[in-house]
Formats: sequence, structure tokens, C-alpha cells
Amino acid sequence: MRIFFTALRFLTRLPAPAAGEITPQQAAWSMMAFPLVGAVLGFLLVGVDGVSRILWPAGPAAVLVLAAWVLLTGGLHLDGFIDCCDALWSAKAPAERLQILRDVHVGAYGVVGAVLLLLWKWAMLAGLEWPLRWRVLVMAPAAARWAMVYAAWRYPYARPEPGLGAWFKRELRGRHVLVAALAGTAISLAAGGWFGLALFALAWLTAVILSRWSASRLGGLTGDVYGMICEVVEAVLLAGALLAQSRFAGLLP
Repeated sequence: MRIFFTALRFLTRLPAPAAGEITPQQAAWSMMAFPLVGAVLGFLLVGVDGVSRILWPAGPAAVLVLAAWVLLTGGLHLDGFIDCCDALWSAKAPAERLQILRDVHVGAYGVVGAVLLLLWKWAMLAGLEWPLRWRVLVMAPAAARWAMVYAAWRYPYARPEPGLGAWFKRELRGRHVLVAALAGTAISLAAGGWFGLALFALAWLTAVILSRWSASRLGGLTGDVYGMICEVVEAVLLAGALLAQSRFAGLLP
């Protein structure tokens, strides 16, 4: 349970027992639980959505779900996404882009990117209908957090000096990624059947594309990039689910 609580404390603002000082080995082991934490987050969002839908139509309810999504995670991944918008779209050298990632100030790209991302998630959520809506609310956070684990393991770290992302990556091995992948696959299968597995594959493809592009811009990945991958994967899976609902509803489980 310790590895689960370590992941829970890092990825969310939910109360969890204090884990004490976390070593790189423990950080790596905790990444196996990332999809499980995503599923816990997803079930909480389903609860928020269920209560909200009793009181309001789909649009306002989606706003409350999205607000809970940000609050429960402390905006951790959203902050990384904002930083990456400023850095990755900058017409500068990789070393200068890495410096932009560390800048606490938010630039124009970051503001516009955050607004568009939140609007996109809201529009996708508002369009999804039950039961697909609750299924995706569980699957998307779980698959997105596995995508972070995969990206951290598969691609080099961009900075020579240590950082939070490097701390988690340092002792990360294939066995940790495999367990996380099995957990993410099981959650996707249980929540969505074959369609859940299709979304999980889409999460992997999105992570590969984003990781390669980010590495080409920075010379590797950073903790902010991991957060950006999480946010974009969630947005892509919401969009994929709405597309399937709109165009292939008869094929969905």
C-alpha cells in the first residue's frame, strides 16, 4: 500500500498517510500505481458528475467536473502543460527552451494553451452521454497517468542536473512500466471492454507522438513534459470517445 499512497500524494491533493522521505527506488515503484490513482480520481469525478447532473444540464455539470478535475490534482499536470506551451512553441534553441520551462511567469502561449485545453475538455465532456461518459471519466485519467510512466521510461531526460522528473525516472525500469501497463489495461478493459482497450492504445500512440516531438525540441523530456503528456492524452481520449459516440454509436459496448 505504501507505493499506492506515495503515488496518491504526488499525483493528487487527496489525503494519504505520510510516506516520509521518498527514495528514487520508492518513487520508481510508486509509478506502478499511477494508473490506479488515475482510476480513483476518475471514480471521484464520476461521483461529482452524477450529483451535478441531478441539478444541472450536461454543460454546467461538465464545468463542475472539470473544476474538480483540476482541484483534485492541484493543477500539477496543467501547470506542466502551460509551461510546455510557452517553451515548446518558442523559436529558440533547446537550452533556452529548457530555461523557459523553469520560468515561473506565464507567457502568451501558456495562457492561450490553457484556455483552449480547458474549453476542449469541457466541450468533449458536455457532449458525452451516459454510460459512456462515466466509463471515459474512469479510463482517461488512468490511461493518461500510465502514459507518463511510459514516456519517463522510454525517452531520455533533458536536463543534466537533477529535478523532480529525474527523481522519479532515475530507478524506473521495464518491470515497473509493465506492471503499470497491466494495471492500466485492466482498468480500461473493466470500464470499457474492447473500446477501453482501443482508448488505451490511443493513449500510448499520443504519448509516443508527444514524446518524440518534445524530445526533438528539448533534447529530451522533463517533469513538465510528463504533465503535458498527461493533459493532452486526457483531452485526446475524451475527443476519441465523443467521436465514437457520434459516428459509431452502434458499435460501442
